[in-house]
Amino acid sequence: MKFPLYLVKRRIEGVFIFPFILIGRLIATLKPLGRDYETFFFFPFYHTGGAEKVHALVTQALGNKNCLIYFTRKSQDKTFYNDFVQSGCVVRDISRFTDSKILYVLNLIYRGIITAYINRQQLKPVVFNGQCNLGYKISPWVNSTVPQVELIHSFNTFSWIRLPFIPFYAQTVMISKVRVQDHLQQYRSIGVPEHYANRIKHVVNGVPLPIGKVAKDYSGMLELLYVGRGTAEKRVHLVAAIAKGCLLQKRQVRISFMGDVENAIPDDLKSYCNFLGHKSNQDEIEQVYSRTHMLIVTSDTEGFPMVVEEAMARACVILATPVGDLPVHVKHGVNGFLFSSVADEDRILAEGVEFVASLCEQRSLVRQMGEANEAYAVANFGIDKFNQAYKMIFEQLRNSD
Repeated sequence: MKFPLYLVKRRIEGVFIFPFILIGRLIATLKPLGRDYETFFFFPFYHTGGAEKVHALVTQALGNKNCLIYFTRKSQDKTFYNDFVQSGCVVRDISRFTDSKILYVLNLIYRGIITAYINRQQLKPVVFNGQCNLGYKISPWVNSTVPQVELIHSFNTFSWIRLPFIPFYAQTVMISKVRVQDHLQQYRSIGVPEHYANRIKHVVNGVPLPIGKVAKDYSGMLELLYVGRGTAEKRVHLVAAIAKGCLLQKRQVRISFMGDVENAIPDDLKSYCNFLGHKSNQDEIEQVYSRTHMLIVTSDTEGFPMVVEEAMARACVILATPVGDLPVHVKHGVNGFLFSSVADEDRILAEGVEFVASLCEQRSLVRQMGEANEAYAVANFGIDKFNQAYKMIFEQLRNSD
C-alpha cells in the first residue's frame, strides 16, 4: 500500500469515528479536566520492559505536577509504576476503559474526551506518544496548533500502525541509528514525502551511572546474566541451551536470569539455569550487576536495549546478536562478542559456548573488556545527556509557531 492510501484509509475511518468523538467531547464538557497541564504523556504500560523504563526516564526528565500521564493498556505488573509517579506527574490508568475488546466503544469515546481536554488548555501543551496505539488514534483530533512528538524504539508493527498518523507529529524520536535507516527505507518504498523524514531525530537512551569505578572479582566463578522478559523475540531458550553447553564442559560460569522467564524455558534445560526472578528494587538489581561479568542478548530484533547500557556501565562484557544498534556499540573482540548469525540458532548456541569458554580461560580479557565498556558508557550513555536532549526537543516545540 502506498502512503496516500494510508491517508485515505485514515480519513474513511475518521468519518465513522466522528460521532463517538462528539459524544466524548460532550462528556468532557460535562466533566471537565479541572485544571491546565503543560504536557500530556501517552504510554501503553508500566510493567517490566526496556521501553517502559525509557518512558519513565523521559517523564522524570520532563515531568512535574503540571504534566498528565495516561496509561492505556492493562499492565502485567507494576514494576515501573512508582518510577512514573516519582516524575511528579499526575498519573491516570484508563486501561479499563480503553483496553476492553467487549467495550471497544469506550475506546472511541475516550478519544473524544481526551482530545477535548487537550484542545481546551489555555496555554499550548505538548503531547508525547511513547508507542501508544491510543496516542496515534487521537492524533488527528488534536488541534493543529498543539505540537505532538512520538518515540519509536524499534522497527516493528508500530512502524506500520503509525504511518497514517505521521502528518500530525512535529517530531519523531528514534533510539537506534539502524532503525532510523530502516524507517527511511520504509518511507522511500511507499512514497512518504521527504519532509516527514526530516522530522526524525536520533536520541540514544541514557541510564543513571554508578558512582565511582566499578570493582569486581575475576578470580572465581564467572557470572553470565540475562535480563528481561521471556517473550518470543528474546529467545531465552537459547541462553538456557548455552548454559547447558557450558556446564557440560565444566566451565567456571553460572548463568542467571533476572526476570519472569522460567515459563519460557524448556523443562529439560531449567536445571542448568539460575533463576533470580523478577526484581524491581534498585538496590537488589545493583547487587546482581555488581557480581555479573557478562551480559547476553539473544534477541532476533532490538532497537538498542537499555539493559546493555546498564551492563556496560557496570563493567560487563556483552555477548549479543548483531541486531539494531548493538553492532554500533559492541565491537567484536574489543568490548564483547557478536554472534555471526541472527537466524541460525544452532550457530548461536555453538558460538555462545565458545565465547564463554574463551572468557573463562582469559580472565584478564574479561577485565579488559569490562573496563572498556565502563569507560564507553560514561562517555556515551549518561542520563544528563539524555535529559538535555529531550528538554531541548520540548523547548523547541513549545516555542514553535
